Amino acid sequence: MSVASNALRRDEVAADQDFDVRPLPGGIGAEIVGIDLGRPLGDGDFARVRRAHLEHHVVVFRDQRITPQQHIDFSRRFGKLMIHVLHQFHLPGHPEILIVSNIIEDGKPVGLGDAGKYWHSDISYKPLPSLGSLLHAQELPTEGGDTLFADMHKAYDTLPAHLRQAIAGRRAVHSYLAKYGQMQKEGNWRPNLSADQLAQVQEVVHPVVRTHPETGRKALFVSEGFTTRIEGLPEDESRQVLDELFAHSIRPEHIYRHAWRERDLVFWDNRSLIHLAAGCPPHLRRKLYRTTIEGDLPY
Repeated sequence: MSVASNALRRDEVAADQDFDVRPLPGGIGAEIVGIDLGRPLGDGDFARVRRAHLEHHVVVFRDQRITPQQHIDFSRRFGKLMIHVLHQFHLPGHPEILIVSNIIEDGKPVGLGDAGKYWHSDISYKPLPSLGSLLHAQELPTEGGDTLFADMHKAYDTLPAHLRQAIAGRRAVHSYLAKYGQMQKEGNWRPNLSADQLAQVQEVVHPVVRTHPETGRKALFVSEGFTTRIEGLPEDESRQVLDELFAHSIRPEHIYRHAWRERDLVFWDNRSLIHLAAGCPPHLRRKLYRTTIEGDLPY
């Protein structure tokens, strides 16, 4: 039985849905229109969605009126879900969902307000980094709040010769704590981590260039948010190479900028992209729910 079939409960019947996959301008991303993720997808429809995700790296499902449980159920069809280390910002009753929000209630943040402040690939600091993330809009600001995605396949394909040579066969260290202390100084979103939380985010080492396990394409796998150094290089040389890689990765021609619409669900491939939250005025409320799917050991 397929993963898709396994995901259906016995009392559900998956009927084909009439939806379109529309590539977005610029060669990164696609919009999926006419699909209802609140209804179970049959094997054929699920396969179409999966192909679109692999081909376009980020897909946008418009007007998804789904519950948190439906969000979780759809996400789980792609693999095991990861539980974020900041349990303080889990959706009550649904630990698979991380609340991303700048809202303060009763003097306390309801979610992680500075999520995505630096370019990163979600949970690259784990031995098995994320396959992909699904972010569902709950409350959007009237201005700002965009999310930017950078195509790391394009970044690798267009690397200057000196950088390609510098990183050949190299591995890099990823750490959840790379920017954590700095972000604590810049805002009130990051709680002090307990001993148990610190134990969950030990440093890991991954290839600087990874091979996508489903498409076979090469991609850079470093980011300013989580990558701290390249193994085997002197500290100053490591820093210089990483800074050049970061700058090259986010060239304008590598980027898709997503302007959120009400009830958008955006699903991106963390093996192919890095992303950044552009931010919004602090007095404008923003809240989204995120699930994250566990991936494979990078190679």
